[in-house]
Amino acid sequence: MSINDKKIFKLGELFCGPGGLALGAISATIKDPDYKIIHKWANDYDLDTCNTYRKNICPNNPETVIYKDVRKLDIEPLGDIDALAFGFPCNDFSVVGEQKGFNGEYGPLYTYGVNVLKKYQPLWFLAENVGGLKSANEGKAFEKIKKDLINAGYKIYPNLYKFEEYGVPQARHRIIIVGIRDDLPCTFKIPSTKPYKHIDVSCKTAIEIPPIKKNVANNELTKQSKKVIERLSYIKPGQNAFTANIPKHLQLNVKGAKISQIYKKLDPSKPAYTVTGSGGGGTHMYHYKENRALTNRERARLQTFPDDYVFEGSKESVRKQIGMAVPVKGARIIFEAILNTFAGIEYESMEAHEQ
Repeated sequence: MSINDKKIFKLGELFCGPGGLALGAISATIKDPDYKIIHKWANDYDLDTCNTYRKNICPNNPETVIYKDVRKLDIEPLGDIDALAFGFPCNDFSVVGEQKGFNGEYGPLYTYGVNVLKKYQPLWFLAENVGGLKSANEGKAFEKIKKDLINAGYKIYPNLYKFEEYGVPQARHRIIIVGIRDDLPCTFKIPSTKPYKHIDVSCKTAIEIPPIKKNVANNELTKQSKKVIERLSYIKPGQNAFTANIPKHLQLNVKGAKISQIYKKLDPSKPAYTVTGSGGGGTHMYHYKENRALTNRERARLQTFPDDYVFEGSKESVRKQIGMAVPVKGARIIFEAILNTFAGIEYESMEAHEQ
């Protein structure tokens, strides 16, 4: 007998993005096939992102994806949920940038997730943010967020997940907080990285095997100037515009900070560096062998989206969506651990976690 009678969990999502978390959730499976997560509703403030989510996650119920700024979203009519996922915007908590934290425009947006938790009291939640959240506002931001989640009625299990240790071909580090309602007799355990130790997480394997088909969506090449192509020809795999031996006329005129990811070519033998969603010239991620930026489809593979997952919008919009997503495979592993927790099924876990 399981420790909870609920087996099908209706999921609501705020800041849903293009559906990395959602696809991880609805594709999560455990030994007991009765346990599953289904989409109930989702919200995002970007129209292309909502269209991508509708097309791939809920094509038969497009109206369940609400295109609106969360600050203007009426949560009353959303409908009961058993679970909530919210990857609240990380702009002000990222290590890249000024780390404004609570003083920035996006800092307090997590409180909209807290409001939904208080209103609907779902059985569990998953909240996601960048690793830089820990140090924002001298660590006070993270402490305040944890306190507010506990006060909403949840036992919380925060952890810094290094997704490359879970079989994702990308060095992407994110804080994920799993919360279980505090009246439930369940204890979540951080899933172990051991089962994924022998998986090939090289970016070369992710991009090349199986080969990307010619007619696949979102695979257009980015146009590069002759000068950029020439500059890239001097950059070896793993090097960037500042560590490579580049002739003077092709060097970048940059004063101050020299960001290591500018015109950085991937190292084919390692996981990719973090896929990002914005930035000007030199930040598009560069192929290890060819003197060009990666296509959006190649970047989607590094985020473990399947090739038939079609992103809507312009090439730049798609680039942004992919960069903001949670890797599907990493999300699925965590959702499966949650399902196992509710089913009372033992799974391999980390012994200790940071509270």
